[in-house]
Amino acid sequence: MSNTLGASQPGGAAAKHYSVIVVGGGQAGLSMSYYLQQARIDHLVIEKHTITHTWRNQRWDAFCLVTPNWQCALPGYPYRGSDPHGFMKKDEIEAYLDGFIRMVDAPVLEHTEVRRVRPREHGGYEVFTSNGDFTADQVVVASGGYHAPIVPRMAERLPAGIRQIQSSEYRNPQALPEGAVLVVGSGQSGAQIAEDLHLAGRKVYLAVGEAPRCARFYRGRDVVDWLADMQYYDMPVEEHPLREGVRDNTNHYVTGRDGGRDIDLRKFASEGMELYGVLDDYRDGHLRFAPNLAANLQDADDTYNRINAGIDKYIEKQGIAAPPASVYEPVWR
Repeated sequence: MSNTLGASQPGGAAAKHYSVIVVGGGQAGLSMSYYLQQARIDHLVIEKHTITHTWRNQRWDAFCLVTPNWQCALPGYPYRGSDPHGFMKKDEIEAYLDGFIRMVDAPVLEHTEVRRVRPREHGGYEVFTSNGDFTADQVVVASGGYHAPIVPRMAERLPAGIRQIQSSEYRNPQALPEGAVLVVGSGQSGAQIAEDLHLAGRKVYLAVGEAPRCARFYRGRDVVDWLADMQYYDMPVEEHPLREGVRDNTNHYVTGRDGGRDIDLRKFASEGMELYGVLDDYRDGHLRFAPNLAANLQDADDTYNRINAGIDKYIEKQGIAAPPASVYEPVWR
């Protein structure tokens, strides 16, 4: 495991100084440590919980990657398993991360919360933590964009008898009380959790948002493989059609479960799941949903077909022999 370092000395001693302090011990913080070590720059990684905590403690039991294993390419530690086009499950992801942790052997201070970072008068920063104070020439914030759950204020008004959990707390259908389940949001987590509950035979209501969707496989290959060949993932932000907006764009819902497949909300509906538009309000004992279900489903389907059409153009331009093209036709409207 990683080196664990102590905090600053008590009794008024000067705070320990590092060239770089990295806030966050997930894969991003450990990757930063890898590169800093390559450059022989002294540093400290500070983690509130334990390194790669989120992957181990905020994922459901059936969780798996939605991108193929070959895309797992942490610095100096690419995927070396036997199934590059498969999708690692939760325990396999943890094992992969454990190998990366051992290789990097980062200098890390765990169970330490960074409470404040303040510029120093003559350059550098002061870093105040729950385990002492530090100074650094540079600070890298690698805590990620999803560590603070977003819970709408409306949730405070729901009756106390309704069990509410955030997606990071969901583990499996058996852990929930008996009865129907409302899943709010159809991004990657919402769509996959709704499927997990649906496959377990639970009655599911899904509030469908504006998340786009994509095919898992198209014209004989994983869509991610096609997009990689098309150099989509190499495109700089300034060249992307959405420009800076792509940073906040919702990820497409799809799954790697059971070898990978589409997530088709219309198909779920034909099997008994009930779909609604965006959850707008709770008032007078009733949940109120926006009348935008049809539009949201259509927009997701349009994105699905638009991605496939781009792949069609690439195949034609490159003269690639591939199975025939197809257009998604909804099974339920």
